[in-house]
Amino acid sequence: MMRKVMTGIVVILAGPALAEPLVIAALGDSLTQGYGLPAEDGLVPQLQAWLQENGADVQLINAGVSGDTTAGGLSRVAWTMTPEVDGMIVALGGNDLLRGLDPTVSRANIDGILEAAQDADVEVLLVGMNAPGNYGPEYKASFDAIYPELANQYGTGFLASFFAGLSIDGVLPQLSDAQEFFQPDGVHPNKQGVSKIVSAMGPKVLDLISEIKAD
Repeated sequence: MMRKVMTGIVVILAGPALAEPLVIAALGDSLTQGYGLPAEDGLVPQLQAWLQENGADVQLINAGVSGDTTAGGLSRVAWTMTPEVDGMIVALGGNDLLRGLDPTVSRANIDGILEAAQDADVEVLLVGMNAPGNYGPEYKASFDAIYPELANQYGTGFLASFFAGLSIDGVLPQLSDAQEFFQPDGVHPNKQGVSKIVSAMGPKVLDLISEIKAD
């Protein structure tokens, strides 16, 4: 009796596992959320596209809530930083200004956000907001100092102003000189304005990505 022996050869091709993209949450208000714009024209989608065009493998999460103050950001920062989140862009304070809130309160809230991120080992890019002059020089000086001082205290990335991309030689223009970049409400940028904002924010986010990878 003849026994047929079949020998099977199994070849397993083992390659390197595909790396998951970094995940960065953008914690902010209507400026982050993309108020008044088609979804694809908002800050997060335009920034996502800019980063990909510049070679960054990253997934952005839109954690912008219209009307949110720094207090609102503090109240939801813990559940924004889900386990997959590697970094966070913090862009809050505009609604504090619209309400004329005490800068010491805004400072305490942003301090709490940065402390929570530090405790969670999440790298941060802190985006500043500049107070208008109509509240007086003391208020403006106190509010404007919040961002650079806390960025220095916590060692975060820092962008001096959300609207830095609209500046000319480092000076932010008057609204009357920049109307073409804003929606009719004069507060929220249009598609072209967002594009300019992204041009200044994008390189700072690339720095944030480098910091995350260095950890």
